[in-house]
Amino acid sequence: MVRLLLMTIIITVVMWRTIKLTELSNGKKVDSRIYPELQQMFNDARAEGLALFVREGYRTTEEQQKIMDEKINEYEKQGYSAKEAKKRAEKYVAIPDTSEHKLGLSVDINADIDKCSSEKVYQWLDENAYKYGFVKRYPEDKTDITGISNEPWHYRYVGTTVAKIMKEENLCLEEYLEKYK
Repeated sequence: MVRLLLMTIIITVVMWRTIKLTELSNGKKVDSRIYPELQQMFNDARAEGLALFVREGYRTTEEQQKIMDEKINEYEKQGYSAKEAKKRAEKYVAIPDTSEHKLGLSVDINADIDKCSSEKVYQWLDENAYKYGFVKRYPEDKTDITGISNEPWHYRYVGTTVAKIMKEENLCLEEYLEKYK
């Protein structure tokens, strides 16, 4: 199922060649279609005293390759063979051209820890992100299904209708796609 989703993403990226991007105030970019909901979500979180920001948005293939290479290198320095280092890295880093960041629909959200805790930000996102069409992409209890380790900061835009269903039924994206094909 994970491989099917990854292939779907690859095909989508190939077919959807031009993405209109909006640049955020910190220089990160997102697909322009998600910007209004993302901005509203951030405005509402900030109104509740939270300090958060987009650490990562849209990424090119080259940027994703660099992240993968750095993770592989990290494991090789720990003594793993090149093959094992690559295998381990793929549990934490998307293979270039399969990263949802290339779609511009995913954002990594972090807390400004000088102003509030990460725990408060992630708790607020867990409770509220679906209202704006965002879902936590790699939940801790779904690692065996997604094939990716828990990433409490990684949110994917799926639209408010789908996000609400996923929230109510406690589904990750793979489960949603399987159930509602």
